[in-house]
Amino acid sequence: MGSLDEFDWKTRAFLRAYPFRRLDPVPWTPLSKPLAEARVALVTTAGLVAPGQPDFDEDVRGGDYSYRVIERDTDLSTLRESHRSETYDHSGIRADANLALPLDRLHELEEAGRIGQVAPRHLSFMGSITAPGRLRKRTVPEA
Repeated sequence: MGSLDEFDWKTRAFLRAYPFRRLDPVPWTPLSKPLAEARVALVTTAGLVAPGQPDFDEDVRGGDYSYRVIERDTDLSTLRESHRSETYDHSGIRADANLALPLDRLHELEEAGRIGQVAPRHLSFMGSITAPGRLRKRTVPEA
């Protein structure tokens, strides 16, 4: 696991002062049917975009609260990462998008009968939203 010491002083100061939000208790709904009968969709906050989609906008104050739809049969090697955060190493996701959107693994689970079906669409959001109000009020209900 990483350490704050790995970051420059500006990033360390930001992370120490940032008012992280906590949910307590964490909302949870038990699965109402066996996973082998369920349609499964993925949601990522890695800022992935498919060909023809615009990048997430780094200039939106508080973070880009939009989302992108990633289709079931998207070739993950065609996805671009447009995440604004500089606080983690992006090279792994750029080398294999399955690290952030394990769509290939999900297809394997479907083929093996472990899940009922891969959903037709998956969602990609930008992480590092420092002002999540618009995301909660506008984007999440729409998505």
